[in-house]
Amino acid sequence: MNTNAVDANHLRAFLERIERLEEEKRAIADDIKEVYAEAKGTGYDTKIIRKIVSIRRQDAQKRAEEEEILELYLSALGVE
Repeated sequence: MNTNAVDANHLRAFLERIERLEEEKRAIADDIKEVYAEAKGTGYDTKIIRKIVSIRRQDAQKRAEEEEILELYLSALGVE
């Protein structure tokens, strides 16, 4: 058996799955953009909403540690 042989059907199946998922990802990204645009149209600051989404995604303990370090650095710089 040739170890360099490629199962074209198997490879094609992987590629097609990836392509479908990439298309779904683009569609979801478009949906997210629409939600941000809707929020902006309602008067919300989308930059702040993005920050909140990022914060909510983090582990609570990790976020607390980062906030503590941030406060330490800001205090050291005299920024508060």
